[in-house]
Amino acid sequence: MQNPTKSWVNGSLVDSADAAVSVLDHGLTTGDGVFETMKAVDGRAFALTRHLDRLTRSARGLGLPDPDHDLVREACAQVLAANPVPLGRLRVTYTGGPAPLGSERGDDTPTLVVALSAAGRRPDTTAVATVPWRRNEHSAVAGLKTTSYAENVVALAAAHRAHASEALFANTAGRLCEGTGSNVFVVIDGRLLTPALASGCLAGITRRLVIDWSGAEEADLPFSALQDAEEIFLTSTLRDVQAVTRVDDRELAGPGPVTVKAMAVFTERSGDDLDP
Repeated sequence: MQNPTKSWVNGSLVDSADAAVSVLDHGLTTGDGVFETMKAVDGRAFALTRHLDRLTRSARGLGLPDPDHDLVREACAQVLAANPVPLGRLRVTYTGGPAPLGSERGDDTPTLVVALSAAGRRPDTTAVATVPWRRNEHSAVAGLKTTSYAENVVALAAAHRAHASEALFANTAGRLCEGTGSNVFVVIDGRLLTPALASGCLAGITRRLVIDWSGAEEADLPFSALQDAEEIFLTSTLRDVQAVTRVDDRELAGPGPVTVKAMAVFTERSGDDLDP
């Protein structure tokens, strides 16, 4: 699979190998930025409108100016046209721009970068690991998709050491929250449930579509739900709906019937409309 060669940086389409932002960019020095990752299918971004709306919500949460949706759409279109891949990871990154070294934001305009990488289809099943660190549902950035991802890097590395593809967090109250880059659904007594946004989890685009299309309910769930659930699955931009067949040392038969149905519904509905 050929690697994409063009990225969009602050108004220009450039060779990805030469793409650059300032070493003083606040997104680099402090993590003062937000981003969206979209699935690209045959040159089109899936759920672009929903992702742009969430990009704006995250930017407002950090106090950044609203991103220009028309500009972001044009940047995405140029990158997708320049890098034809059947399945890709399209990322929009929007930061506070160049600023003094430190937490104070500067007066420069924000930085906008759009890049694409080729992706392969994820397997239908996976293993997850629980980690001891907690999501802070009271954080100033709870629920925002920021570029401050260091805790996710640490947690995901721990999951990989446990031969799992994802790490799952509780929040500070000990309730089930989310993964490093995914939302989690459980089936308990036949009911399809997912943590409510009050848990501190990200308002995932795929999460919302699964709720709407499969009738899942938001709930306040104990972390022990991972041990009690009859079925578990993850949702994310590139996972779509992915069954969990192992949590730590607990094996689950699967995918179970509720998960299989959610997979089928998502595949059908997302295939019918690339911008639901």
